[in-house]
Amino acid sequence: MHCPTSNSFIYNSSLCACNPGFLFNSTTTTCSPFTVSGEPSFVGTGVDYSVNFPETILSFESIKKYAESQYVFLGATLVMVVSWLLFCVGVRFGSVGDDGTTFWFKVRWWVSRLDVCFATRHWLEDQKVVKKRKTELGGTFSIASFILFIGLLAALLYQVISKRTIEVHSVVAANAPDFTSFSTDMEFNITTISTMSCSNIQNLGTLFMGKPGFLDFRTTPLSTFAKFSCENTTKGPMVTLKCTNCQLFRDNFYTSWQFIDLPNIPASAIGFEFNLTSRDRLNKKRASFVSGVLKKGSHMNAEFVTFRGKDPNILQFNLFPRVYRNKDDLKLIQPLFHDFIPGSSFGDINKLRDSLQNSSNGVVNVTLNVNFLSSYIVEVDSQSTLGPVGFLADLGGLYCISIGLFFYLLVQFEFRFKRFRREDKVMRRIRNRKKAQEHWDKLRKYVVFTWGRGSLPHEDGNAVLTSCCSGILIKSNQNGGSMSKRRQHIRKDTISFNKKVSIPDDKVSQKVSSGDVDNGIAHRQQPPGFAANDIPLPPSLEIKPDSEISALEIQKNLQNLYEYNLMLREELILAQSMLHSLTSNDHTPEGH
Repeated sequence: MHCPTSNSFIYNSSLCACNPGFLFNSTTTTCSPFTVSGEPSFVGTGVDYSVNFPETILSFESIKKYAESQYVFLGATLVMVVSWLLFCVGVRFGSVGDDGTTFWFKVRWWVSRLDVCFATRHWLEDQKVVKKRKTELGGTFSIASFILFIGLLAALLYQVISKRTIEVHSVVAANAPDFTSFSTDMEFNITTISTMSCSNIQNLGTLFMGKPGFLDFRTTPLSTFAKFSCENTTKGPMVTLKCTNCQLFRDNFYTSWQFIDLPNIPASAIGFEFNLTSRDRLNKKRASFVSGVLKKGSHMNAEFVTFRGKDPNILQFNLFPRVYRNKDDLKLIQPLFHDFIPGSSFGDINKLRDSLQNSSNGVVNVTLNVNFLSSYIVEVDSQSTLGPVGFLADLGGLYCISIGLFFYLLVQFEFRFKRFRREDKVMRRIRNRKKAQEHWDKLRKYVVFTWGRGSLPHEDGNAVLTSCCSGILIKSNQNGGSMSKRRQHIRKDTISFNKKVSIPDDKVSQKVSSGDVDNGIAHRQQPPGFAANDIPLPPSLEIKPDSEISALEIQKNLQNLYEYNLMLREELILAQSMLHSLTSNDHTPEGH
């Protein structure tokens, strides 16, 4: 005869049983191995220390999912700083030109405008006044320092949020009256993983307190301590002990029960599952628990075993009182799994077959041993790892590191490379030239729009140097051999703001006049008011050496040139009237 399923054997010539460590599944009618993954026990508490941010504002758990440590923030910061520095180095290879209209000049100009940290910290010669100067190198290092500071700040905030508090456990000596304030409800659930049912159980109902052989050893009905029951589950019979408003005055107590053989249902188990819970009576959500699954003892070498025999299987647990000072002095009894002492077990098929065929071994003993640690009370409190003063100190340190690092690099660059000391002057000179050209173009457009294009002088005129006005150039046009006098206009765009203004020499004017006399031109006496020496020199341009021209200086020089031009106009009108009178006097004798 053979069993219909694999991983099974025959005993008593007609019955089948699964191999040691295998559990029969009535749904699939197969024997499958019993395995336990992970830790054998799990300890938890209903006291939650986390801070829940609103999901619409910040989900810190989602941040922790992608950033498990501060190295992620530091790595991202380093990548951004290096990328910014490489970008600024690449921009410096672009040509800025002379007119300030190139793309590279605009980019480099705006980079220099970002110099907000080191504008007053650039290279300065001895005995020079400190003034604000924005350079491209300063803008590069300013933004780099900001990126580094923001990255370090993000890492600091991550540390503050993730490790803002620590849990401190303090052990305080206790006596019996201290436990009267502990009002808890406790529940013990022990499941024997097997094919048995609650019909196999017996001898459940006695509670043993103290240690056997000692004076404090007592025996009492289990009903005086807790309500007990048995429930059939898919894994096997589950024994439940419920204690309402437990008053724990004894350090050690235990209870036992047995599973016996029934016809076609032998007493055997392949493991145990437990779940111990302690709840606060006032707030049921506050709970401490310990749960787990046991398949063998900690000192057993066999992988798969089946428990059967007279030796008891002892499950040992510890209970110790806790006071949560950080939760309004919440008092809970914390259960902990201590050890599992396996009883009679078999890992060999033949030995298990012999046990199943022997009725004297048809029992599985289970003992629940609870040790209450009443000598001490554990007080739990939370302490902040970083206060406001410490946070500000760390923040200031990060800022000093960010600024100091790049300030050191700035000083080294300007000390070792002289081109970085005055590069802001080159950029400003090109910028000012571009702005002056734009303003001048606007002025020309305004003149054209207001007085028309004819108000501007023609470009194809011939300049004639006359001796009547001390070297003043008068442009005249020739058309068909006839001289047509046109109105002359002064072009403002021909005004030169050079520091050295060339003035016609009086000696040159006298040589031209004497030359005219030698060529047969009649020398006529000039009136006293038309002497060349009576015309004052042009106004001097007030420009300080080694400095740039400001808008006020340009306006002042233009005003002086305008007044000088008005004076020259009056002199020209007087000279023209005198020339007309002299010409008319020359033609009068010929008419007679």
